[in-house]
Amino acid sequence: MMVDVATDSSTPSTDRPEKPRRARRTRMTGAERRQQLLEIGRTVFAAKGFEGTSVEEIAAKAGVSKPVVYEHFGGKEGLYAVVVDREMRQLLDMVTGSLTAGHPRELCEQAAFALLDYIEEYTDGFRILVRDSPIPQSTGSFASLISDIATQVEDILGREFKARGFDPKLAPMYAQALVGMVALTGQWWLDARKPKKAEVAAHLVNLAWHGLDGLEPKPRLIGHRKA
Repeated sequence: MMVDVATDSSTPSTDRPEKPRRARRTRMTGAERRQQLLEIGRTVFAAKGFEGTSVEEIAAKAGVSKPVVYEHFGGKEGLYAVVVDREMRQLLDMVTGSLTAGHPRELCEQAAFALLDYIEEYTDGFRILVRDSPIPQSTGSFASLISDIATQVEDILGREFKARGFDPKLAPMYAQALVGMVALTGQWWLDARKPKKAEVAAHLVNLAWHGLDGLEPKPRLIGHRKA
């Protein structure tokens, strides 16, 4: 004898797979979105330069629409200007904040290390700074930044010049020369990365210090040209 088993249609089947729940997307605050766009812009500007970068690419990498970029920065120029200003302030703060020693030679070492530290830690930022900016910046250009750093050094050189019987009025020129030498070497080291940072700093200070140590109070030209 066969017995039919009735199935209660009102009872839910436990064999049906549950639908996967969608993960909730956390909405960024305005400040968080701005910071995200700055970091993405910094990376793209460093890799492609100002002309090679588009608002579309920045927006796509951030997962937003173009109007969001315009809302925060007014366009590519505004974003670039903020990125550059932040990097320039970072570098200037690192250099001026490093000058704490009492001995002039150690001060030279500290300045050299500060620039090389910045290149090592903020490589993208330095790549952006050393490019010629296509738009004016509120904090000026890389050349003006180097000039600002040289101003911090010229007071130190001025005291040394006076103590050694040299004309302290020439200290600003020598400060520009010394800081410019370190900055240009830094641009070369940006890609070379050899020798190691400490060795680069030692050689820079070696040239600068021993050049100053053997400085002639009134240097002479030995060639035919006198003017």
